[in-house]
Amino acid sequence: MFRVIPAVDIKDGRCVQLRQGNERDVIFESDSPLEIAKMWVERGARVLHVVDLSGSFEGKLRHEDVILRISQLAEVQVGGGIRDPETAERLLKRGVDRIIFGTIAIENSDVVKELAEKYPSRIMIAIDSRGGRVVVKGWKEDTCMFPEDVARVYEEYDVSFLFTDVNVEGLMKGIDEEAIKKVVSSTERPVYVAGGISSAEDVLKIKKAGAAGAVIGSALYTGKINYEKLISMEED
Repeated sequence: MFRVIPAVDIKDGRCVQLRQGNERDVIFESDSPLEIAKMWVERGARVLHVVDLSGSFEGKLRHEDVILRISQLAEVQVGGGIRDPETAERLLKRGVDRIIFGTIAIENSDVVKELAEKYPSRIMIAIDSRGGRVVVKGWKEDTCMFPEDVARVYEEYDVSFLFTDVNVEGLMKGIDEEAIKKVVSSTERPVYVAGGISSAEDVLKIKKAGAAGAVIGSALYTGKINYEKLISMEED
């Protein structure tokens, strides 16, 4: 199965796309995240990638109501500011399909492993990489871990991974194919890829690398990629 997944990023109640995760560098902005989500579903999206950017920056989920409304439209994976098990379980019980853990997955893996055992296939681990090393807390803090190290930590658990190459994220200048291959080959778990995707060729490379899907933001919102043309790459 391969999925092409539109990103719906929410900041201060608006749907936005940021360059390099910089909250002051806005590429795209719209009033209604819910209407944007509806638009992607109408255009054929079966999965949506929803991130509470405000939550990511502040360390606490900020847009739970709109996230839950979006979760009624399609399959959704949600991240951003989910740093405690109580918030994660509440969302899972109220209709969110997968929870994305970033910072807590690195800093408190025991908590995330416990949730992964309780909710098999519904936990996604974010592997955000800059310069080949994992970064946390909204990409603001570096760690000494390599992406493959994170994959090994969770290899025995029924989780999926979201690999984001921060070096190219939001630049729409293409992907680092070798970095993607390295992460995908390091685990037998599903790996989804985000960051730098700017063409149908990039999506095809991600698919050929063995990834389970591609999460696309800026290139869709700026019209650099036509979403309908990408759907043909999906597999059931």
